[in-house]
Amino acid sequence: MRILIVAATEFEVKDLISDFGFLISDSDQPNTYRTPHPTPRTALITGAGMVATSFALGKHLATNQYDLAINLGIAGSFDRSIALGDVVEIDEDSLAELGAEDDEAFITIDKLGFGESRFKSTYALPIQFNLRKTNAITVNTVHGNEASIYKLGSRINAQIESMEGAAFFYACRQMGVPSMQIRAVSNYVEKRNSDAWQIGLAIKNLNTFAAEFLDWERGAKNR
Repeated sequence: MRILIVAATEFEVKDLISDFGFLISDSDQPNTYRTPHPTPRTALITGAGMVATSFALGKHLATNQYDLAINLGIAGSFDRSIALGDVVEIDEDSLAELGAEDDEAFITIDKLGFGESRFKSTYALPIQFNLRKTNAITVNTVHGNEASIYKLGSRINAQIESMEGAAFFYACRQMGVPSMQIRAVSNYVEKRNSDAWQIGLAIKNLNTFAAEFLDWERGAKNR
């Protein structure tokens, strides 16, 4: 199986890349490392945000074919029942800001008739991994203000927040590539409080899951 790992930053997947010997690619630099494994695996580092993600994926998928693309990254959680460091599967992601304001109301791009804002995973994670399925929003500005968090919550019941997920799903769907998104929670969505963040734990758990999945995939291929 040809697998593409997509991450906003190399920092989030550095250990995975090193351990599995991925070919590294991004939107500006040439490939820098070739995998020693017989099954090609590539890590695409897009840069942060939905614009960078969409551009990098569109450019890369125009000339490369994959059986599966996996978006890996850390994220914030609105849902306090999800512990910091937990790894979750995003099965639906939305472009929360795409639309128009009508005084105090928000009109989604769907209702405006100019596009769509909700996108779903198109790959079924094997049941033995037993990750919690969650919904997410993708934003340009991560929330850190109590008033804006409350306002968002009044119209969207989101659990996870990232800056890339929905754009990743959209690009993969447009190019016909099966996709899944896996996130590890590094912080809660609240007034900015970096002292409470658990970035190291989230990255460790994220890479542990990804390594287990890749080992399983390689074993399944050989069975």
